[in-house]
Amino acid sequence: MSIPERFGKYRILKPLDGGAKGEVYLSEHELLQAPQAAIPAPDAAVTRESMTGDRTPAPSEESPEELLGALTLACASSDEPEVLFRLGECYEYGCGTGKDEKTAAAWYLKAAEQGYAAAQYKLGLMYKEGRGVLRDYANAAEWFRKAADQGHVNAQFSLGVMYDNGRGIEQDHKKAAEWFRKAADQGDADAQFYLGWMYGNGRGVEQDDKMAVSLYRKAADQGHANGQTNLGWMYDKGRGVEQDDKKAVEWYRKAADQGVAYAQFCLGVMYDNGRGVKQDDKKAFEWYRKAAEQGNADAQTNLGWMYENGRGVEQDDKKAVEWYRKAADQGDADAQFNLGWMYENGRGVEQDYKKAAEWYRKAAEQGDADAQTNLGRMYREGFGVPQDGAKAEE
Repeated sequence: MSIPERFGKYRILKPLDGGAKGEVYLSEHELLQAPQAAIPAPDAAVTRESMTGDRTPAPSEESPEELLGALTLACASSDEPEVLFRLGECYEYGCGTGKDEKTAAAWYLKAAEQGYAAAQYKLGLMYKEGRGVLRDYANAAEWFRKAADQGHVNAQFSLGVMYDNGRGIEQDHKKAAEWFRKAADQGDADAQFYLGWMYGNGRGVEQDDKMAVSLYRKAADQGHANGQTNLGWMYDKGRGVEQDDKKAVEWYRKAADQGVAYAQFCLGVMYDNGRGVKQDDKKAFEWYRKAAEQGNADAQTNLGWMYENGRGVEQDDKKAVEWYRKAADQGDADAQFNLGWMYENGRGVEQDYKKAAEWYRKAAEQGDADAQTNLGRMYREGFGVPQDGAKAEE
């Protein structure tokens, strides 16, 4: 079979020369926050679900037995809610006793019923996560609201997440934004980040890139890694701020140094293309590898391409196949196309037209035009699939 010259399916943040085969647009799974229509959000970073977890520090473990004894003694002679709350913490974290979340929840309930905001927030978390009590999102939202109404910043943020997800409460993006705003106004970096994302995407608020940038910056200045990533992306794309590759690199690097896979991928792209930094294949390879090892499919695809073409690393088709496969298994259409081409040409693997067709089909079903062309050619010539002129023309 005559194999036509191949165009590499190389994932980058701007078109290749001439806007040819390498052009890629950021798709939903590449962005920081679902539904991720425009603003980026790292794949392996903080998610909506994880961000509702307990964000309060555990109590001091200094003399835990003495602390537990003192609190138990105090509870015997007082119903002071702070004492009840602290005792709940001892059981939750195992200070001076084994961890007992059921008992912790019971003490939190006693304090929460007296209106103690911190206990109400903790009880909401336990209902949300099913720790010490049966999971109950409606009860979680109720306790978050009680604490949020008293100005408890973590509860305000968590209630915003519940409204945004529609967990235990009717989904309402406007109310989610309202609660995020209350927490953001208290300086909460998570809330600033989420509210920035909502402004960037017009979710629950009127779309406003400048406001998004302002909020991302507030979060980023506190060291919020996702905020740093999104602020870098806004500079990268000139959204809400004058386009500036150097500032994009600056913020991507801050987030990348904190281990955000998407930021590492973006920083690799900047080195790869010499945007905001001197072009450097080795550094591009290093950042792609860091992101790829965290499971970022785009970085895995690019890393495979670097190995295949000997860019920034010694040429190695087997390694290229290894990384293409990792990305392809995650559903990355570019990697599926590349893997199909490697099988078709026997590069890094034993030549196998049937497997080539399988991978081309996976990419083609996602709308990849190059894969559709190659799959059609294989049907026309009967390689790896039964010869079928009708299917070749589809």
